[in-house]
Amino acid sequence: MRDKPISDLRRRMIADMTVRSFSDKTQHDYIRHIETFARFLGRSPDTASGDDIRRFQLAQVEQGAQPPKMNTQASALRFFFTITLGRADLAHQLGRTHYPRKLPRVLTPDQVAQLIEAAPGPG
Repeated sequence: MRDKPISDLRRRMIADMTVRSFSDKTQHDYIRHIETFARFLGRSPDTASGDDIRRFQLAQVEQGAQPPKMNTQASALRFFFTITLGRADLAHQLGRTHYPRKLPRVLTPDQVAQLIEAAPGPG
C-alpha cells in the first residue's frame, strides 16, 4: 500500500502513457526516470529549463551512465515535456547517445582451416 499520494503531474503522465498503450514496464521505467530528474533538480520537473536538462545529462554521463540508460532517460523526458507538459521546446534539448561501434571478430586463415578440419566429414 502506498503511503504517499500520487501527484497530479504523475497521474497526468500515467494517463498519457495509458492512452498510448505503453506497457507496464515502460510506464514504470519512464516514471522512474522522471523521478530521478526531479531528485536531481530538487523541485518539480515541470519547472525545468533547457539548462537543467543539459546539467542533468552531463551529470548522468559523469556518473557513468551507459548509452541504453541515457537513451531511455531521453525518451522518458522527451515524452514528459512534449506530451504531458506540452513543452516541445525543451524536448529538442534531449539528444540520443550513440553506441560505440565495435568491429566484428574476423577469423584468421589458420582459424578457418582449423574449423574446417574439425567439422565432421560426410557420412
